[in-house]
Amino acid sequence: MPHINYNHLYYFWHVCKSGSVVGAAEALYLTPQTITGQIKSLEERLGGKLFKRQGRGLVPSELGQLVYRYADKMFTLSQEMLDIVNYRKESSLLFDVGVADALSKRLVSRVLKAAVPDNAQIHLRCFESTHEMLLEQLSLHKLDMILSDCPVDSTQQEGLFSVKLGESPISFYCCNPPAGVDFPACLEQRPLLIPGRRSMLGRKLLNWFNTQGLKVNILGEFDDAALMKAFGMNNDAIFVAPAIYSSTEFQDEKIVEVGRVEGILEEYYVIFAERMIQHPSVQRICHTDFSALFEL
Repeated sequence: MPHINYNHLYYFWHVCKSGSVVGAAEALYLTPQTITGQIKSLEERLGGKLFKRQGRGLVPSELGQLVYRYADKMFTLSQEMLDIVNYRKESSLLFDVGVADALSKRLVSRVLKAAVPDNAQIHLRCFESTHEMLLEQLSLHKLDMILSDCPVDSTQQEGLFSVKLGESPISFYCCNPPAGVDFPACLEQRPLLIPGRRSMLGRKLLNWFNTQGLKVNILGEFDDAALMKAFGMNNDAIFVAPAIYSSTEFQDEKIVEVGRVEGILEEYYVIFAERMIQHPSVQRICHTDFSALFEL
């Protein structure tokens, strides 16, 4: 068989991953006509159709599935090679980190500080999204590491690993707490702000309200912890944050701890791909003792 044009194979791989020629064209900054022509050339080389129609999208044919398995291994390995070459250079090391939007950012910033020591040339880039979206970006080699509120199941996500950094009980805060009503009944006296139910913490809190028999008025759900706090302060609402903030971040802001739930924890995990195990920033974070950061 004549030599395969690897550009054609690369375009085919992108169409498989996106499920359409248009999606692949957008990702590659090419026209759909160019992608279609390149795949047609690849099909002629391989002697068979690589795709079949399914609804409005494309799915690999039997031949396409076979070719995709090999192409995926090839391009995944090539990306790993580039990652390793990149962080072994003596110039600034690029370090792309995804942060789950439900996490408290002040704690995240202190964790990230361990990744960027004063004497190291690290170029840190941070991106914020949901846990699920960040995992997808990590799997596509678009991120080097994730900080999230839940771990990854290595048996389900092959090649991904997670390390727990610490945890903190959750507290409810307010600028003007309800008077004369004990916790947690006082949560029924004011509008309540909680993390979005897409987050692990948001789901835990909703379940806790049910088990406690609380009839709370949830004014809003926030993916961004800092926005939730700002909205709560400006609207006289009760909001959620780690209990460790009682004696640190909130001490000088006239914010009062209404009550604490010891059984619900905000957990912090670092998640990374196998290819990043030797990255200096990943090693620093995994080998740093953050216990003092989570002390009450």
